[in-house]
Amino acid sequence: MVQDVTRQPLPASAWGSGENALRNISRHRSLSAASATASCSQTYDTTSARVRVWGRTSFGRSWLRSLVAASPGFLAPLASISIFITLAHYDGSFTMFAKAVCRQGFWAVCIRHGPQLTWKGIAAVVSWVGLQALLFRYLPGETHVGQYTPAGHLLSYRINGLSAWIITHVLYVMMSFAGVLDPAFIPRNWSSLIGAMNLAGFIISTFAYIKAFTMPTHPNDRKFSGSAFYDFYMGIELNPRLGDKFDLKLFSNGRPGIVAWTLIDYSNMAYQYQTQGHVELSLVLVSILQTIYVIDFFINESWYLRTIDIAHDHFGFYLAWGCFCFLPTTYTIQGQYLGLYPGSASTTYLISWFLVGLVGYAIFRSANNQKDVVRRSGGRCEIWGKPARCVDASYRTLDGKVHKSLLLCSGWWGWSRHANYTGDLLLSYSTCALVGSSKTVVWIYAIWMTMLLIHRCMRDEKRCSDKYGEEWEEYCKRVPWRFVRGIW
Repeated sequence: MVQDVTRQPLPASAWGSGENALRNISRHRSLSAASATASCSQTYDTTSARVRVWGRTSFGRSWLRSLVAASPGFLAPLASISIFITLAHYDGSFTMFAKAVCRQGFWAVCIRHGPQLTWKGIAAVVSWVGLQALLFRYLPGETHVGQYTPAGHLLSYRINGLSAWIITHVLYVMMSFAGVLDPAFIPRNWSSLIGAMNLAGFIISTFAYIKAFTMPTHPNDRKFSGSAFYDFYMGIELNPRLGDKFDLKLFSNGRPGIVAWTLIDYSNMAYQYQTQGHVELSLVLVSILQTIYVIDFFINESWYLRTIDIAHDHFGFYLAWGCFCFLPTTYTIQGQYLGLYPGSASTTYLISWFLVGLVGYAIFRSANNQKDVVRRSGGRCEIWGKPARCVDASYRTLDGKVHKSLLLCSGWWGWSRHANYTGDLLLSYSTCALVGSSKTVVWIYAIWMTMLLIHRCMRDEKRCSDKYGEEWEEYCKRVPWRFVRGIW
């Protein structure tokens, strides 16, 4: 995935988005776009009269296309609720859930077994988001800059996610030992927490939509499609902020959901210990792999500023609800399942898949490290013992300024254009395999990450093609494979 950089120093432009989701929702997740108004993001080809449009699609979408694109706005919450019901009441079997729906009707099943919105759950989520907001705003940290926006803004961010993660988990442990908090609080109150997280995601999304019209942070970086549904879903503002310091997108993407990810795993370990007297190796290994990924995310939080989530996606329901609800409820299915239905495959099987996960992480991390080396050196470095090979590219922002990018095409980035995604997928599938079950619900995370990263890959490459033109075509000739060399 290509990222934009200033002229000095020239960084590597083949950036991936870790995801984390996604990645985040990516780990995901994971998760990577023409307007005739002044709010559009467009550049002008320096060699022809052709207008280059890059960023999220603006005007020109049909109402049907907009409606279809925004359909996850109501389908995703229904899917999240269905997964919860399947796990909690139908032994993790979609077949049993489907039979119940056929007999009783979908809404009857949801009313009977769906998440319950309670004051306890609301208080817990409000306290959680409030704590993370305070840590985000007031913890010290280094200041880093992101990328130039299509309108030419260069924003700074304070990076303190690792400190926030450590403080949060230390507080959870101290409160548990002091008897103030049940360490298994999360799975014991999961129904009410999911209800409150859904509500929080819709509230933040609605606030972001209204703010984009009434008090936008950077009006010239907004995007309007002409469809209210699509704008609510994909977002209008690129970098909405409260004041100068509180960046809503970085906070939503990198704090409540990501920090909760490992906490949910650990709480399910506590629940399993309380209910059966020991913790299964499968849950321990799943938690280790996911902890490695989350800590890596926070150690390299400044890198995240250059991913598609922060640099290109606008802030709407897709990111807000996704990070407040979808990520913590869906990326943790492995821990939820093992907490409810303890079990472990053979030690040989578990160790084998654990090693596959470590290999996936090694590819993911080493690929991103190569980009960092090229970025810091302006391309004057060695990759795999040879001088880094790059394509020099340029683009123009709306303010008329020309910026330079390096499209890295050696090392992992000569192997494929999204090598980090390949490592991410290996890690995703290994965490699902560690559960040791063939039930579809266990593999939802891996299936989602596959769809997310393929879709992100296509979106990012379309944006890069529009943005860099012939220079992107040259890059694709040098690196013809997207994910896995020789396959796709």
